[in-house]
Amino acid sequence: MKTFPAWLAALSLTLLPAFAGQEQKGDESLITKSERIVFLGDSITAACTYTSNFATWAEIRFPKHHVEWINAGLSSETVSGLSEKGHAGGRFPRPDLHERLGRVLEQTKPDLVFACYGMNCGIQMPLDEERFAKYREGIEWLKKEVEAAGAKIVFLTPPYYDEIRNPKKAYYTDVLAEYSKWLLGRRADGWNVIDVNGTMTSFIEEKRKTDPKFSLQPDAVHPNPAGHWLMAQGMIRWFGDEEAAKSESVKAMLEARGQPAGIAQLCHQRMTVLHDAWLTATKHKRPGVRPGKPLPEANKIAAELTQRIDSLKR
Repeated sequence: MKTFPAWLAALSLTLLPAFAGQEQKGDESLITKSERIVFLGDSITAACTYTSNFATWAEIRFPKHHVEWINAGLSSETVSGLSEKGHAGGRFPRPDLHERLGRVLEQTKPDLVFACYGMNCGIQMPLDEERFAKYREGIEWLKKEVEAAGAKIVFLTPPYYDEIRNPKKAYYTDVLAEYSKWLLGRRADGWNVIDVNGTMTSFIEEKRKTDPKFSLQPDAVHPNPAGHWLMAQGMIRWFGDEEAAKSESVKAMLEARGQPAGIAQLCHQRMTVLHDAWLTATKHKRPGVRPGKPLPEANKIAAELTQRIDSLKR
């Protein structure tokens, strides 16, 4: 049986009343009243997959409302400011969102921000109050900074960590579950929180009843395409579109609505070109990231892709 420190047991008890039964649905006006939507997160967000899946859903859900989707996810990044010894072979510490957030908000001027942190914030170490506190402080700081910039923010709980793929760090699955539990508890304070961790956990546990080795994350961390769609499903379900959220893939979602599957690919291309351009423009400091095109050039390409997307919509 797994045991946890006394401080964690006490924290869980204090969160229980706020968390229990605290269901939440998102208001679609968060999207329809936004012209610029920014995604913040680590390499899972930077992959531009769950984010472009979600943007694809929004394109057909609100066909006449155009959003400028900006993915500003940065690989290895944390909101806790922590980094393990020897990260990246000792070449550089994990990027810290505190260093670049001001530039990102000033230049992108978002109306709405989606933020997904946690996978790196505990630096794959066992549950510890000091590390946990750094995550909580970072999330609270992020919310204040985004709102001070005039935008609204929606948090995603940390994705699932697959202990089967890395048994030596099996404890980290529970660490991220506790981070998620705390974040979900903030719904009682009026925070907008989408439970990605819960969506993934429930799905994986159900699959493992018949296939004990089932996995969506080959390296324990990064989801495969099905895992990214599962994350997008959680977001779509939060906004109340249960029918779309039941689809088995983004392609199936489009086909069920009589829409060409090519829309998803174009949305991914658009988000990727803008992601690389915005990372370069906002001057991140992480080594090893491919440079993006100059923003004017990237925006021109994105506009052309938007025209192609609109021409395919039915």
